Amino acid sequence: MRVVQVVTLVSDDGTFGGPPSVALAQLQELAERGHDVRLVSLWRGATPAPPRLGAVPFLSRRARTVVPGQGCLGLMHPLLLWDLWRAMGHADAVHLHVGRDLVSLAALAVARLRRVDFVVQTHGMVEPRTGALARVFDSVYVPLLRRARRCLVLTERERRALPAVLGAGHPPLVTLANGMGLSPHAGHEQGRDPHEVIFLARLHPGKRPEVFVEMAALVHKEIPEARFTLYGADEGSLGQVNQLIADRGLTDVVCYGGPLDHSAALEAYRRATVYVLPSLVEMFPMTVLEALAEGTPVVCTSSCGIAGELADRQAAMVTDGSPEALAEAVGRLLTDEALRRRLVDAGHRAIREVFSIRAVVDRLEDMYRDRSRRR
Repeated sequence: MRVVQVVTLVSDDGTFGGPPSVALAQLQELAERGHDVRLVSLWRGATPAPPRLGAVPFLSRRARTVVPGQGCLGLMHPLLLWDLWRAMGHADAVHLHVGRDLVSLAALAVARLRRVDFVVQTHGMVEPRTGALARVFDSVYVPLLRRARRCLVLTERERRALPAVLGAGHPPLVTLANGMGLSPHAGHEQGRDPHEVIFLARLHPGKRPEVFVEMAALVHKEIPEARFTLYGADEGSLGQVNQLIADRGLTDVVCYGGPLDHSAALEAYRRATVYVLPSLVEMFPMTVLEALAEGTPVVCTSSCGIAGELADRQAAMVTDGSPEALAEAVGRLLTDEALRRRLVDAGHRAIREVFSIRAVVDRLEDMYRDRSRRR
C-alpha cells in the first residue's frame, strides 16, 4: 500500500512534541513491512530538511509564520497545499495527525477536495474551546473533521472531549495506543554515565522544569557526584530555570543542554542513568516510551496518562510529583543497580506487551486495507 501521513511540524528541536514521533514510529514499522510510505509536514531547523527521516521519505516545506503570536498553530507554507494534493492523489491510505492549526486545516480541506477517505488522530489536541478565535476556526474546521472515516483516540478523556467538539454525527472513535519498538541498544550499560539524570521535554511551565531543578538540589545533598541536564526547546521557562540554578548554587551540578533532534535525544537517553518527567498533566508521553525502549529507568508522576500501567508492572518509579518524592526516587535509582535492572526489564516487557508498535500497526493495516477496498 501507498501510505501518506501528515503532521503539522517536524523540527530539529522537537518543538511539536509527540505527534511527529508517533507518525515516524508508525511509518517506520509500515516501511519495514514493505509498504510505500511518506510523511508530509512543515520543517523548521537550522539546516535544510532531510529527504528522509530514518527509513521514511519526507516531503516538506520550510515553516513560515502566517498568523503571528500563535506558535505552531499559525505556521504554514503555501506550496504545502500542492504537496498535499499530489501526495493524497496517489495514496491508498491517508492518515492525518491533526490539531487546531493551519496545516491540519489545509490537510483536511485537501483530503475533502480530493474526495479521499482518511483517518485522523488528534493526540488530545482537539478539546472544547469557547474563545472567539476558536469558534471562528471551528466553523470551518469541525465540518471537515467530521468527514474522517475514523478518529483515533488515546484516552477516555479524549473520547469524551471529541464528541463535545464534533457534536452529533461524529466519526467512529477508535482507541489506539501510541506504540514503540525496542531499541537495538536497549539494556546496554556500556556508555552510560552512572551519575547522569536528565529532563527531556519542552521547557514549558506545564512540564515543570523548575521542579526538576528543585529535585536536583535535594539529590545533590545526598549524592554530590550526581549531575543533571535539561534538554528541550525553551517555551518560557528557561529564564526561571537559570535563575533557580543560580539561587540554589547548582551551576556546576545542573546545566541546560539545549534542544535536541530525535537521534540526539535517543543518544541522551542512552547516556543517562535516570530519566525524569515532572509534568503533572501528560496524556500519553512519548518521551517515557522512548526512555523505556532505550533501557533508561523512568521517574514520572501519577498524573501521567500511562502511570497506572507502569506502576502495576513496576516498570517506572511513579511519584506524586513533589520535589521531595522525585528526589527520593532518583536517589534510589542512582544507588541501587539491581533496582535499575528490574525497572529496565519491566519496561521492556511493557513495550513488548502493551505499547508495541507492531500491535499498533497491525490495527492500522486493517483500517488502511478497509479504506483501500472501499476505494
